[in-house]
Amino acid sequence: MSTVSTPEQSMVETRHQTRLLTLLRDDGPMSRVELGERLELPRARVGAEVARLAEVGLVEAAGPSASRGGRRSTLVRLAGELRVLAVDVGATSVGVAVTDASCEVLAHAVEDCDVRQGPHPVLRRVAELAAKVRDEAPGRLIAAGIGLPGPVSFAEGMAVAPPIMPGWDRFNVRDHLGGLWGCPVAVDNDVNAMALGERHAGVARSTDDLMFVKIGTGIGCGIVLGGKVYRGVAGTAGDIGHIRLDDFGPTCACGEVGCLEAYFGGAALARDGLALARSGRSAHLAEAAAGGGAVTARDVGRAAAAGDSGAVNLIRDGGRRLGQVIASLVCFINPGMVVIGGGVAQLGHQLLAEVRSAVYRRSLPLATGNLPIVLSELGETAGVIGAAWSATDRAFTLSS
Repeated sequence: MSTVSTPEQSMVETRHQTRLLTLLRDDGPMSRVELGERLELPRARVGAEVARLAEVGLVEAAGPSASRGGRRSTLVRLAGELRVLAVDVGATSVGVAVTDASCEVLAHAVEDCDVRQGPHPVLRRVAELAAKVRDEAPGRLIAAGIGLPGPVSFAEGMAVAPPIMPGWDRFNVRDHLGGLWGCPVAVDNDVNAMALGERHAGVARSTDDLMFVKIGTGIGCGIVLGGKVYRGVAGTAGDIGHIRLDDFGPTCACGEVGCLEAYFGGAALARDGLALARSGRSAHLAEAAAGGGAVTARDVGRAAAAGDSGAVNLIRDGGRRLGQVIASLVCFINPGMVVIGGGVAQLGHQLLAEVRSAVYRRSLPLATGNLPIVLSELGETAGVIGAAWSATDRAFTLSS
């Protein structure tokens, strides 16, 4: 196992170094001339900043640049040995990846894990998976990022009163993992991390204003404005799963009734699918329930794909309700793209068609005239890529 760096080793000394490292992460290797042009700095200052970063092992030479009519200069890139740990904790699974400093995934492991077990058992498993993926891609650890499936205080690095995470309230995840790994740690809501992943490496690459809607056990929305995640004052922006649709609807995990999540989250689909199976209105779901007495959202998707009318109607109803909420957000935010991901999004184009229909029907033509509404292409890697991006932001930022 490679050695673990300390937070002090990954800190930068000037804001110019922050901008330089971020530029190399986002756009790849550059010559000193290109860096000077992009950063609007004189060549001598760029050379001094590069030299300082090279001394602490954050950048390195990357061969000659393309000819610009004279002597070719040497490219500068982020050091190849740098590593970032990225963690995506969901309600029923956990994924851990190790990336390079440009947030390219080098090793990735995912397994089932119930977040309701509490922080110590879950983070113990995270540490075990982290050790595994670091063995597959060893190097110098400079930062870590983690996404959690609940409201997160980004500034404090902890979940606050998360509805589906008993025992996690105000548990300091950032300090816990920082002490374990000896590096800066960024803690965010999992949907914000997924939105960042799509913004930098997915279908929404280079889209500065977008909404990422995750439909899993719960429902959430990551909002990117001007290329940066919008979290709101307390970090709860985008918590659309608890928008009330009906004062007399089903009970939600948050304790209220009629929330969107209570109608169309993964748990809601499983509940309604089981009701169909027991009533005899779905032969496919009755067969699925016969094995273990339960139905999952994935079972509903399989039944719908096979043409089961009851399962198809569940997806249509849920997609219509989701589309109503997204339509309101589109009118308010006017994003450049809406990306839909998460486990339930694997229901695919039947779901997408209902969402699109509701949004295009209920939103202003000016807002939807050039609005793509698409499924995520990154799948289960969206969260870890976004977590790595947050981690490098933290590692490359000048400490106050």
